[in-house]
Formats: sequence, C-alpha cells, structure tokens
Amino acid sequence: MISFQGVSKRYGKVWALRDVTFQLPKGQVLGLLGENGAGKSTAMNILTGCLAPSAGRVTVGGWDVMMEPRQAKRRIGYLPEQAPLYDEMTVESYLRFACRLKEVESAAIPGHIRQVMERTGLQKAADRRIGNLSKGYRQRVGMAQALCGTPDALILDEPTAGLDPLQSSEMRALIRALSGEHTVLVSSHILSEMQQICDRVIILHQGRIVCDRMLRGDRAKRPPLRAVIACGEGALLPELKKMKTVSDVQVERGSDAGTTRAVLTPREDGDAERELFQLLSRQGWPLLRLSAVEDDLEDTFLRCVMGREE
Repeated sequence: MISFQGVSKRYGKVWALRDVTFQLPKGQVLGLLGENGAGKSTAMNILTGCLAPSAGRVTVGGWDVMMEPRQAKRRIGYLPEQAPLYDEMTVESYLRFACRLKEVESAAIPGHIRQVMERTGLQKAADRRIGNLSKGYRQRVGMAQALCGTPDALILDEPTAGLDPLQSSEMRALIRALSGEHTVLVSSHILSEMQQICDRVIILHQGRIVCDRMLRGDRAKRPPLRAVIACGEGALLPELKKMKTVSDVQVERGSDAGTTRAVLTPREDGDAERELFQLLSRQGWPLLRLSAVEDDLEDTFLRCVMGREE
C-alpha cells in the first residue's frame, strides 16, 4: 500500500533522511520511532506530499506522491500532531467541509458524516463549536476528518499527545479497530503505547533506518528462556551446554547461593522446555522458575540509538 524507495531529504548540508526504503502492506499498523530530529516528521511530510524528497520515490496504492499527487492524496487520511481544526465551525459543518475537500459525492456526505462520527464517538458533539471542545474531543474531530473519504491509508502523528489516560486508551482502541480496513502509519514518543498499537516498528536514527522489527504476526523466532535452578553453576553449566535443543547458554550473575540463573537460547526446530525438564528430572535438580525473556521495545530502541551515536 505504501512504498518508500531510496528516499532521501537534504536541507543544505544536513541530511534529514538518508536512503530510506520500506514497504507497508495493506492492513498493517506500522510505528515510526526515533529521537527528536531523527527524520520522522520529514518522512511523514514527504508521504503526505507536503515536502518533495531530494532523491527517491514514494507511492501510495501504486500512485507516485509527487508525480500523481491527486490520486495518491485521495488515498491518504492525515492527522498531524496539531489537528487542522477551525474553532468557529461546528463538528458537523467541519466534517462536511472536509468531505467536500476529499471529493465525497454530495448526496453521500450526510450518511458518510454520520458513519464517521459514530466511529469516533462524536454523535453527541455534532452541533457543538470546535472551539468549545476538550482536548480529547478535538483529537477525535481530527481523527474524524482523517477518516473522511474512506482513505486506504491513515497517517497519524502523535495521535495521543496531550490526552488523559482514558482518552489515550480510547484512541489506541480506535486505531486498532481501524487497522482491519486501513493501513496505518503512526508516530509517537510513547514506546509502551506503540508496543500495544503496532504490528511492526521502524526506528530512525540520524535519518537512517536502524531497526525494522515485527511486534505481531511474526512468531517464528522463539524468545530466550530464563531458568532459575537449585544447583550450583559448576555442575549445571556443562550439562546445559550439552542440550541439543539449545544454541547458547548464558549465566546471569547475582543468583542466591546454591542456585543458578541461566538464559537459554532455543533452536527453532526443537523443544527446549521438554529437554530441560528431562535433564533436571534425571539429575534431581529442582526448577524454581522458568519464563520467556521478551525483548522490550524500549530496550530495542535504546540499543539501536545508543549503539549508533556518531
């Protein structure tokens, strides 16, 4: 649905983006992460046609954003960090205006507005002036205008910025609900939130992609196992290293006397848990705790960014 092909953007001697390439398929929710100045806003501005790239090509649904802007932009719904609202208009009149801009057929506009307001929880605010709405409702109106015209792709820049916890939760739920029928690209500084919303994340650092990782839909790679075993390291470690279903064994320091805390990396084609249970049963070593070591998104982000400082 969305394709970046070798996209670079240069401001004088400064490169905001450098050779950014990725594909975003239909129905996927992609999180764009990075420090301030990493290139996230530049990438979004190029995708929405607000900026021209210095090199490369961006397409939406096969339409080139620069060469075929009308066809490409018709397939995009955009919610910038500061929603483009007119305070003197009512919610309904503003959405009617947005529908006309997005070339919704006149006869279909009333029904389309009702559908969009129902989707975003704005039915009771239809006749209220936007200037009198709370931050949460203003953000809903911004999301509603992005949905006008039923775009194939939604581009959301900090969609929960300034919202209270309840409003943030409702916005996250809405984004996940929309992902079934829209491709979504979302940018946020709240990593825990991105982990809940996204199927996949891309991390930008100094204009380059330094990580492209699936969060959902790809479970081929098994997570490491952390085992706490009532046995000293000297006797236990050689036996763990003999396991056929484990490719690596690391001992974590700080265990209590007489116990060992080890991290096992399972092979893809074996049952490491079963072999570990059988080993410990034979030796009579109690297993005190066994858990999967999930790679936290914040840890990934820090490794990618801190490990690439120039």
